[in-house]
Amino acid sequence: MNRYLRAKKMTDTPTKQAEKGIWLIYDYECPLCDMYCRAIRIKKDIGNLTLVDARQPSSVMDEITKLGWDIDNGMVLKVDDSLYYGSEAIHILTLLSTRAGMFNKINYFVFKSYLMSKVLYPFFRSIRNILLFKLMGRTKINNLEKK
Repeated sequence: MNRYLRAKKMTDTPTKQAEKGIWLIYDYECPLCDMYCRAIRIKKDIGNLTLVDARQPSSVMDEITKLGWDIDNGMVLKVDDSLYYGSEAIHILTLLSTRAGMFNKINYFVFKSYLMSKVLYPFFRSIRNILLFKLMGRTKINNLEKK
């Protein structure tokens, strides 16, 4: 039996409802984002992580848009009824994550501090934007323009 709950994309087979509802909303077309989101492991006693494709219409994307958050500029973490954006999302996600495995240990070391998350998140977002939009030629989601 796997000690850690694996993240599932919404298109994957349904999983049992988590003790806490935890959703991570990001751009599935970004290979770096997808690799990161699939590698992160939530502590077993906290619940299951559900991955949500920001390019697909959903009620949580409607919530994000109503808040005026540009999904092209940051991932969103929803824990029950609370939403976190960008550097705050990655910081909270890190605090909910297990420290098992090299990836999760490095992630915890880098993003456990809110200040470090605020400093480093824009750097990683810039790398993502260069890869996704310049090198891969993908289009932006533009959720704020679709109102």
